Amino acid sequence: MTGVPLPPAFFARPTATVARELLGALLISRAGGQLTGGVIVETEAYLGAHDPGSHASTKGITARNRVMYGPPGCVYVYFTYGSHHMLNLVTEAEGTAGAVLVRAIEPTIGARIMAGRRGGRTGPDVTNGPGKVAAALGIDLGHNGVTLGDEVAVYDAAGVGDDRVGASGRIGLSAGHDLPLRYFIVGNGYVSKGRTGPKPRTRRGGPRKKETA
Repeated sequence: MTGVPLPPAFFARPTATVARELLGALLISRAGGQLTGGVIVETEAYLGAHDPGSHASTKGITARNRVMYGPPGCVYVYFTYGSHHMLNLVTEAEGTAGAVLVRAIEPTIGARIMAGRRGGRTGPDVTNGPGKVAAALGIDLGHNGVTLGDEVAVYDAAGVGDDRVGASGRIGLSAGHDLPLRYFIVGNGYVSKGRTGPKPRTRRGGPRKKETA
């Protein structure tokens, strides 16, 4: 393992800054006693109560969003669509809500293990979406609130130059999708294929297909 684990101070900064600078970092999981991981190639920033797309956009702290309020450098995991876990990294000073969703990684460690966890899928389909990332790394609600550094860790790596970083609105939201808080490495094949813009509304005859996690 090369590189240095990112300290809590790295995460105790504005969420958008952390989301941008996580690109190129190495995300590691030791879930189930198996070492897996990859380079972070896509993230989304989620802010506090003023961000309509954030779980912190409530009247205060709730059982669901409590972990978002700190301390920085913790893992925030939630369950969505009835089948997908989503891996987030907590940011900002303790007491201020913020988290970065890891939307995609490029596998570099334990690729066969990750493919097996994803039902034998291969190539970008293993980890090119947030639900896929958590599944491939063996991340679930049992990791919610754990401190980075043991079972889940993020290692520093060579930074990604501005000429290789893209930004856009966020994906799969009914509100706040227009904020330019999604960051990705331009041209990387593991970046997710979800469309930015408003989440499709339910139509007569059943809901439209949701983004594949």
